[in-house]
Amino acid sequence: MHAVPDLPLLRGRSAQTARAVLAEAALRARAGQPHLKLDTEIVTGSPDRVLVSGAAGAQLLVAGRRGQGGLTGLLLGTVVLHLVHAAPCPVVVIGEHHHPRTAEIAVGVTGHPGQQPVLEFAFTEADLRASALRAVHAWTHPVSRAPGDMLPLVYDVEAVADEERRVLAEAVAGWREKFPDVAVRLLCAHANTTDTLIDASDRADLLVLGLRGRRLTGAIPGSVTHAVLHHARCPVAVIR
Repeated sequence: MHAVPDLPLLRGRSAQTARAVLAEAALRARAGQPHLKLDTEIVTGSPDRVLVSGAAGAQLLVAGRRGQGGLTGLLLGTVVLHLVHAAPCPVVVIGEHHHPRTAEIAVGVTGHPGQQPVLEFAFTEADLRASALRAVHAWTHPVSRAPGDMLPLVYDVEAVADEERRVLAEAVAGWREKFPDVAVRLLCAHANTTDTLIDASDRADLLVLGLRGRRLTGAIPGSVTHAVLHHARCPVAVIR
């Protein structure tokens, strides 16, 4: 699917470019999956609205991180971030990644109950790909796990580390039982969340994140998602 602007002066040239872009995309897709059923479509309108509308009823929406002319930041700011918040299905953002297949998927784990769809997606993908799953959990200080939790001014780092490891293990325990063939590797780091996730992406074929975490309403800070989408070294799947 390719969007062209609804501007009479540009419509002809944009449609010509769109046909070339879609033809190349179809050629590449069929080269890897010759039996794939593939449709292409040119739609008039802004890319964000066209792609969100086109994703209705889809299981997955895939978007490139890089815009025409190298406008990576512009595309990420105006289109991709809108997609991950507004699309009715999971969104996978693809950048320019060249490292060889690692047979490992990474998933960011927060321990919040609202993250179950994220873990389900990650375990399902790992199972389908016959890949290991690295569950990544990072922390820098104690956080509230329920409304009204009182946080200590002084805390024992080792005690908090033990609690965070418990949170990580419990978060994936039920899914390990449902997917016994998936080898699970746990990484609990006393470190910056963004840096830890980006580092994990360097060893993964796919990094799975959620827009729901465990802070207050469960939202992962937008700055973390934005930074990871910018700098991840593998495709990133964002699940709402």
